[in-house]
Amino acid sequence: MANVDEMKRRLLREAVKENIATVHGVRSRPVQPVHRDHRTRLRKSFLIVGLVALIASLFLFSTLTGYHQEVANLLSSLMTTEPPSLAANQVAIPEVPFSEPQPLDGAVFPLGLKKIVLDPGHGGNDLGAVAPLGIEEKEVTLDIALRLRRLLEEASFEILMTRKKDEVVTLAQRAAFANSTGADIFVSIHVNWITSPRIRSVETYYLGPTDDPHSVQLASMENRESGYSLADFRRLLEGIYVEMRRDHSRRLAEVLHRELFKSLGQVNPVLKNGGVKRAPFIVLVATDMPAILVEVSCLSNEEEARRLATSNYRQEIAQALFKGIRSYADTLNSPNKKGS
Repeated sequence: MANVDEMKRRLLREAVKENIATVHGVRSRPVQPVHRDHRTRLRKSFLIVGLVALIASLFLFSTLTGYHQEVANLLSSLMTTEPPSLAANQVAIPEVPFSEPQPLDGAVFPLGLKKIVLDPGHGGNDLGAVAPLGIEEKEVTLDIALRLRRLLEEASFEILMTRKKDEVVTLAQRAAFANSTGADIFVSIHVNWITSPRIRSVETYYLGPTDDPHSVQLASMENRESGYSLADFRRLLEGIYVEMRRDHSRRLAEVLHRELFKSLGQVNPVLKNGGVKRAPFIVLVATDMPAILVEVSCLSNEEEARRLATSNYRQEIAQALFKGIRSYADTLNSPNKKGS
């Protein structure tokens, strides 16, 4: 039994040495041949060696399994661990917040006001509103516009007019003319007609939607015979809410209307303030620059019609419009302006 144990130990040592030599590239000493009378013992030894090899394999597998488990545990801990804080000499890169695009603020542009288009409403066979006294809107608007032009030119503004005489000019032609000049603002002059003859007011409009029945009716009347096709109108509507142009139009309307009502109120105390409103007038839709439409009086009121028949009251209206335009220009041309 001692000989068998000795032989097993010798065979195991030889196998280990052979494996080590193979790994290191060193050829080991050949195993001494086994005598034939030891064959039975040798078979038993091989069984024992196989059993030892199996046990060693199982031990190696369990070791590797444990190693892999440790690696998995390490990765899991790295994924759940909070990131280390920055070193003292490192600077954190702040995240850039995403925000929705906002309209441009006109205050960032050094805009000035030099060139103005005046648009006397109606003309030719388009009479506009007609008072019972026979006064026609087309004649009143042209006379006021000519008076206003003289005042503005004396103040060194460049003035262009959509019409200078009693002639037909379509709304499309008026807008096209204004756009071709590169003007800074567009002011369309009209005289109102209101269903109630007792009302006498001044109103100023800039481009925008409205649910006011009076504004809708007025825009519908003024937009007749515009000269635009349906396809043209759809194209025009695509640019109706350009924020910067609309904001400047609103500011122009507010400043001009304030001066208009203040000045006329001094000579016509019963005049009502119709306010600043929005409406989709074609001439406001189609023009590229800030644009407003002013209803300077009411031909539907008999007393107002009498006033409009006089040269003095028309001059008062022209003076009031001039003050409003100049006040708006001052906010743009002043080096300390805050924008509109």
